[in-house]
Amino acid sequence: MLTALAVLAIASACSDGGSPQARAGPVDEGAVAADLPRGKGFDFYVLALSWSPAYCQIEGSNANRRQCAEDRDLGFVVHGLWPQFETGYPEFCPTRQPDRVPADLGGDYLDIVPSMGLIGHQWRKHGTCSGLSQKDYFRVLRAAHARTRVPSAFALENLPAEIDAMEAEDAFIAANPGMERDGIAVACQRGLLREVRICLTPSLNFRDCPEVDRNGCRIDNLEVPEPD
Repeated sequence: MLTALAVLAIASACSDGGSPQARAGPVDEGAVAADLPRGKGFDFYVLALSWSPAYCQIEGSNANRRQCAEDRDLGFVVHGLWPQFETGYPEFCPTRQPDRVPADLGGDYLDIVPSMGLIGHQWRKHGTCSGLSQKDYFRVLRAAHARTRVPSAFALENLPAEIDAMEAEDAFIAANPGMERDGIAVACQRGLLREVRICLTPSLNFRDCPEVDRNGCRIDNLEVPEPD
């Protein structure tokens, strides 16, 4: 098991080893494209990174079969990019865009979002509230994913592990210059680290989000299961 001291010792760097699905990818703080589409009609985004082994364990037979297939070895995956208000959030917004995400578009994102079902659901519930076209919304989603570094505490060679919720936040903060304590929240369920939620401006800079932060998990000794 990974101890708290070990987490803090390695949190400031992202491991080059382990499965590539365990990391959100290389990032330069200034790497967000200047021509990145800017959404409208909301205040900020939440990038939700789901710890796939916890999702699969909690959902059991109800879990998405593709995401939880034994040969996938997924770590963090993108649950969604959610437009937010300072208080509350919009969902299922009216749009002239189609409800269905075409396979030739959604298929380009299966490396970071584990199923077409999730891609379609995230578009209908959240993407429709971004003020963006489907193509632009998923382009921003990928940029948000690439913009965020997952600390080496979550590399597959360090699993299974136990970590306090606040220590998990510390690890992400150390690995992502500009991220602060009130701009990130951990979600937990049944003693497992389920998700990390990171707040970003429409131009994908890290930012504060007091309401999201207040709703975060504060539990000690969360389990971080390894892929089956």
